[in-house]
Amino acid sequence: MSHRTGRINEAVREALNRALVYVKDPRVTGAIVSVSAAEVSGDLSTAKIYLSILSGDTKEVLLGMRAAHGFLRTFLAKELNLRKTPALTFLRDNSAESGAHIAELLKEICAKNEEL
Repeated sequence: MSHRTGRINEAVREALNRALVYVKDPRVTGAIVSVSAAEVSGDLSTAKIYLSILSGDTKEVLLGMRAAHGFLRTFLAKELNLRKTPALTFLRDNSAESGAHIAELLKEICAKNEEL
């Protein structure tokens, strides 16, 4: 990933986190959601947006975010001075759960080693 791509990814992530405050869809407002990462394609036509969903129904939150797609693209266009505003694809970020699972496994291994 080039330095420019990294800067664009970070700018998109930050702008979308600011935009979440203004989303009026009850499926999104009733949940605790944040944008954990953004991956914008090199030609700026598409962007994968990874969401960390701490509370609420994951499927409903994703549906609410898809419903707010037009608003979020307009918000990005106003916030960022990009040649094109990318189409957004929303995905769930499972890294926090994976990290917790790995920590639990390591804890079990340490407990077994102490028994030996």
